[in-house]
Amino acid sequence: MARFNRLFLSCAAASLLLAACASTGPATPPEPVAPAFQAQLLEDVRILASDEMAGRDTGSAGGEMARNYIVGRFEALGVAAPMMGRLQPWEATGRTRQGPRTFNGVNVIGVLRGTRVPDKYIVVTAHYDHVGTNDGQIFNGADDNASGVATMLALAAELKRQAPEHSVIFVALDGEERGLLGAKHFVEAPPVPLASIAMNLNFDMTARAETDGKLWVTGTYQNPQFRPILEGIPADGAVALAFGKDTPEDTGEDNWVEASDHGAFYRAQVPFLYLGVNYHPDYHRPSDDFERITPSVFTSATALSIASFRALDRALDR
Repeated sequence: MARFNRLFLSCAAASLLLAACASTGPATPPEPVAPAFQAQLLEDVRILASDEMAGRDTGSAGGEMARNYIVGRFEALGVAAPMMGRLQPWEATGRTRQGPRTFNGVNVIGVLRGTRVPDKYIVVTAHYDHVGTNDGQIFNGADDNASGVATMLALAAELKRQAPEHSVIFVALDGEERGLLGAKHFVEAPPVPLASIAMNLNFDMTARAETDGKLWVTGTYQNPQFRPILEGIPADGAVALAFGKDTPEDTGEDNWVEASDHGAFYRAQVPFLYLGVNYHPDYHRPSDDFERITPSVFTSATALSIASFRALDRALDR
């Protein structure tokens, strides 16, 4: 996650039954998670954050390996490609420790058709790139953002089990760490008109909620219509939703309105919400490894993420 500009400052086969009601009634707690759901969730993070992928830098061989893995997962889940194709390549100038550089990245896209509002889309995003290697050390980015990609894949599996009401575009974005490059390209060349996008729901760093026990929801200050939909969702295990990091009083590192890929949607005037955990000692360090993730905490945060999607999906366009 590129929450601030100091990029290198720090050296589902089983069903998950989740529901949340709209703002007109009390939310239903998520049901217990099936073991196979948790196993796939953790396996996705473990593979994406392996040393073999060498930090998944944009344009690198490791980034290509991660992209191929995500394509394979979409195919295995039966998530279709849009008419424009599964892959959305782009070229843009991004930031590095040494200064600006041209990057060639690729977004990975999947589509599911909605049952109630098929001509309106919820765009679910999670960036799969990280910062690669630095001074001979691999920055595996297990939380940042293999976790968000795994949460997005878990949501896709759930929506294949029980179809969404809105159509959904899943986008595994590239180049977030280099300046939200993939997200900026997506909003400039979307597979559907921007006017048909009901909202963007962005997952970035969804695993390490043990810092404060919160999965933060950013964007309800800018989009206050979303807060009543989500605020009744109860905690799952040791993790609860929290709202903030988006007001004029939240400054510097504590303002996340443009801290990740949702920032590109915000700039394009598309309603957005961002779900992610707070900073932790392994943020943007080589120690952000799979072994640092507490499975129960990550699973709870993902369950809350899916419950949040379900609540939004049911409440919008009524």
